[in-house]
Amino acid sequence: MNVSSAATLFRRVILREQQLEIPLRFSMDLHSDVEEREKAVIAFYKTQRTKWASPLHCVLGGDAAIGDGVSRYFISFAMQTLQSGFHINFGNADVTRLFEGQKDHLIPCASQALIDSDLFLMAGRMVGHSFIHGGPGLAGISPAVVHVLLGGQLETATLVLEDCPDIDERNTIQLLDGNRELSEDQKAAVNSLADIWELPRLTNLNRQYLHQKLLQHAILGRTTSQIKQMRKGLKETGVWSILSERRDVAEAVFPCEKEVICSPQVMIDHIIWPTSEVVEDDDEEFPLETRAKIGMYLRHFIETAPAASRMNLLKFWTGWEVLSGQLKLEVVRGEFPKSSTCYQSLRIPGHFSTYEELKQALEASIGTSDTGFGLI
Repeated sequence: MNVSSAATLFRRVILREQQLEIPLRFSMDLHSDVEEREKAVIAFYKTQRTKWASPLHCVLGGDAAIGDGVSRYFISFAMQTLQSGFHINFGNADVTRLFEGQKDHLIPCASQALIDSDLFLMAGRMVGHSFIHGGPGLAGISPAVVHVLLGGQLETATLVLEDCPDIDERNTIQLLDGNRELSEDQKAAVNSLADIWELPRLTNLNRQYLHQKLLQHAILGRTTSQIKQMRKGLKETGVWSILSERRDVAEAVFPCEKEVICSPQVMIDHIIWPTSEVVEDDDEEFPLETRAKIGMYLRHFIETAPAASRMNLLKFWTGWEVLSGQLKLEVVRGEFPKSSTCYQSLRIPGHFSTYEELKQALEASIGTSDTGFGLI
């Protein structure tokens, strides 16, 4: 059974087992500022619960939308915030990030305040909860971190220099890579870092050993508590059972950055385009030519828009950035594009006479996906 089938079967089983449990309820006021909305997410995931696969009922204050689309919006907002950071000051920054580093090499931040606040436990719950409902994964995490998170030993993790988030530390560690002669200043820099981390000083015999130990400490040595908290959070959601049995499912839970970007052709292949059947609205019919033109404009937008705009369109269309099932396109009467996320239906007015007109209206609508469902 491939990864996708195994994940789908797991979700069906765990959701069916808890479908009669008391629902988990979440409410968020879309009119509040982003910090207040993020605090609501934190409060939800820091609550002590043991049945995270229970039915999820979400209410968005300031938006009349109901149903699965609202739940998808909530999970998407939560995971997007986890990925990019919280607008809450836990130190000396306006945005608090739980993970630092470059794409596909992110590691947990070495902040004692975040650990003491159990925010990595919260992160594990968020990741597991999203996976249960088929939502976005946590993208770009270092494979070495995932290896240890899933129970692998530090000594068997594959470490690369890009996993080290601190550029100064990275440059110092890199000095030991290879056999070139080091200057006295370079040796002093290496020894200073080794002293701070209580590791042996550089000698003629321990160069490769020290290189590996410094790299290990920079990437994994300061993230042990964070990883343990995340593992505990995953276990609480029930997702640990499939991760321990099928390690390859981790690719869906912690995907690479490139794997979360939906390609234009894949998105186009999932669209149900307007057919030759008559579409009626207030007793007025849209001719096939109009529906075909709008479809052509949308196809061109998907093929030429930047990846970020394409993912915003998908989120506006379905409630999150995950491509699941078929996407329906309807040509309707109105002013701006709207969506019914529960039915994954995009409704584009048929009055646009040029591509630029539709593009401008579509960009305006999909830009509202973080604050509701496109009612601008």
